[in-house]
Amino acid sequence: MPKIKTNRSAAKRFRKTGTGKIAFSKSHSNHILTKKTTKRKRSLRKGQIASKSDMREIRLLLPNR
Repeated sequence: MPKIKTNRSAAKRFRKTGTGKIAFSKSHSNHILTKKTTKRKRSLRKGQIASKSDMREIRLLLPNR
């Protein structure tokens, strides 16, 4: 049987927390920051936890994590 491969793009975007939830950081915080409000940039700094409906899909992409 061949080994199950990890989706590398998903591996770079998602990480598992200590309790088993899946965490990720928000997008749109790298460049063209002058037109974005301070409030928007501040909220982009905070990490997020993936919703339950997305958890199954992410777990399929990351079988070995």
